[in-house]
Amino acid sequence: MSLDLLPDFIEKINHYFETEQEVNQLVAEIEHELYDEQIAVLLESFPIKLRTNLWKCFSDETQQNVFILMKNESRQLLLSALDDEDCFPLLTKLDAFQLLELSESLDDRFTDYAVSNMTAKQRSLYKKSCDYTLEEVGHWQNFTEIQVPQRLKLSAVKKVCSKNLPAFTDVIYIVDDNAVLIGEIPLNAVFRATSDTEYQSFINQDIESISSNDNIADASDLLIDSDTSALPVIDENNCLTGRLELPTAYRYKEQIIETQLIQAAGLVEEEDLFSSVWLSSKNRAVWLGINLVTAFLASWFIGLFEATIQQVVALAVLMPVVASMGGISGSQTITLIIRGLALGQINDANKKDIIAKELKVGAINGVLWAIVISLITYFWFDAIMLSITIFIAILGNILVASLSGVWVPWILSKFNIDPALSGSVVLTTVTDIFGFIVFLGLGSLLLL
Repeated sequence: MSLDLLPDFIEKINHYFETEQEVNQLVAEIEHELYDEQIAVLLESFPIKLRTNLWKCFSDETQQNVFILMKNESRQLLLSALDDEDCFPLLTKLDAFQLLELSESLDDRFTDYAVSNMTAKQRSLYKKSCDYTLEEVGHWQNFTEIQVPQRLKLSAVKKVCSKNLPAFTDVIYIVDDNAVLIGEIPLNAVFRATSDTEYQSFINQDIESISSNDNIADASDLLIDSDTSALPVIDENNCLTGRLELPTAYRYKEQIIETQLIQAAGLVEEEDLFSSVWLSSKNRAVWLGINLVTAFLASWFIGLFEATIQQVVALAVLMPVVASMGGISGSQTITLIIRGLALGQINDANKKDIIAKELKVGAINGVLWAIVISLITYFWFDAIMLSITIFIAILGNILVASLSGVWVPWILSKFNIDPALSGSVVLTTVTDIFGFIVFLGLGSLLLL
């Protein structure tokens, strides 16, 4: 069902809660029409008090499913608004993998409760995963791999494969008596085999695996490019410990991209729409302060040409045009580059080609809009030299913006500085200062 239904449900919810009628019928309709992911988005569209009242109307099953899919801050706000006795039932059916995803947003008492309600196996898997950092594959691996001992007969293997298999299972892993990974065999080959000898011949021992200590970003790229739905995860002794699944890899990559885009706007990752006013203000104040420093820096450069501006007032009128054209051109490029860096699409091999392409795009747009703006300037101020000045400034600033849009995030990433956090601030400073220096400098040379 489409997210287009959300505005209608938002309007209905506000109406029904005002009259306190037909709420249960509306909630039943929501559960029928929307997926759990969409219900999570729907709930995040309301202030906390209304959200909590609505939450209590959903079924236990829906609450448990939606709770897992919520953004971290939204989950924390909900837990803070509910009594503990309403929170604990949400944590009774979590497996190790789910709790790992939620643990950062849960207080210790909730985490301890969830662990205590796990089976002994899931509890053991959870504690084992906690030994790894968020950057390691071991923290993200799924423990639902299908493995069979090498000594197992074909009839027994077929019996194992005939049971309910986990999603994304197209091969089974073959291990020795010490759980060391030997190879894999496709499920269709298992059922096609007619003898133990033929079954053994289908085992592929030349398989790609990843270590539980590998970096999750690199492992995700490897899995996405492998044309398989999962890759086996092994420990330092080559023992099979789990597998990394394709949905997990894509979810990790999407999380990184979303985080960078949110941080590029100076926001905090997963900030709730109705989070605390004080918290939201504090989170955004830092980047407003950084932006203020860069703005004063640009103003200082403008002050160097104070005498020129006093004599040619038109320069002051047109300065915002120069700054805005460079800023928007640079932001278009830097957004593309940050996304490429997050996806691992940009490296030393294609960097020159990307720069060449962006400079060509900048040259075309620079010439086009420099002509348009210079013509407008000429008809507005009837000054040919002023038109030439702004033509050169616009063209130069768009070219610099295109180049900076590639180099700024690239250089920042080389110094392990998140380009999504600081890239736009640095880029704006570069384009503003360059644009003002060129525009006002040429104005001093050509107009005085």
